[in-house]
Amino acid sequence: MGVARLRFYEELNDFLAPARRKREFDYEFARAATVKNAIEAVGVPHTEVELILVDGHSVDFSYRLRDGDRVSVYPVFEAFDVAPLVRVRERPLRNLRFVADAHLGALARLLRMAGFDTLHDNAYSDETIRRIAATESRVILTRDRALLKCRDVTHGCYVRALKPPAQLAEVVERLQLASSMAPFTLCLHCNLPLAEAGKDEVGHRLPETVAQAYAHFKTCAGCRRIYWEGSHWRRMRELLARVAAKLESCATN
Repeated sequence: MGVARLRFYEELNDFLAPARRKREFDYEFARAATVKNAIEAVGVPHTEVELILVDGHSVDFSYRLRDGDRVSVYPVFEAFDVAPLVRVRERPLRNLRFVADAHLGALARLLRMAGFDTLHDNAYSDETIRRIAATESRVILTRDRALLKCRDVTHGCYVRALKPPAQLAEVVERLQLASSMAPFTLCLHCNLPLAEAGKDEVGHRLPETVAQAYAHFKTCAGCRRIYWEGSHWRRMRELLARVAAKLESCATN
């Protein structure tokens, strides 16, 4: 047995018991325990961790704890570059794509609206989500901490907000996606790319009032839904504008 001193920073404290937040605390560990074992044993999913320092030296999840170690654990850095330090994953995901769990269907729809490839199905089991994430290099979005603690999960994001618009803002901010948004390029229902369509192509499938009022349309080759810039479209654009404004305000304060 040994004892290490642990300290978690920023939003990682949300996962800790109140008495352990924003302070160092002792953690008793068994022989051969890794720093990953310790991090998850106190309630923090490993997917939320970006950097681990032991006595000031950067280590990865496989580091075996020693008696007297002082361990500092950090979340994803947004303000400065930690590239010279050892990251806890083999490599980042350059082109972020997502798979959302059954409870985040509204968020999945909003991410598609913003142009981010996001899979979601109420029938997905945890095992299915993990398999999709691994085989398609997708980031898991979930409010299930246990799912993010699974050994085979390398990229995940615990969504703290409860309401879908706030969830969208949180994911875009935490993963620094604002510059990558491409609104209204994906089907909100089946996640496939939308294509421009002329009125002569889709007019026969439109309500007469819509065909008369609008000239520009997009369509999905998968589900054959047709999109136009009506009131629903404008409300979604306003939502994205509010998210972008909020992020810009946070960046300047």
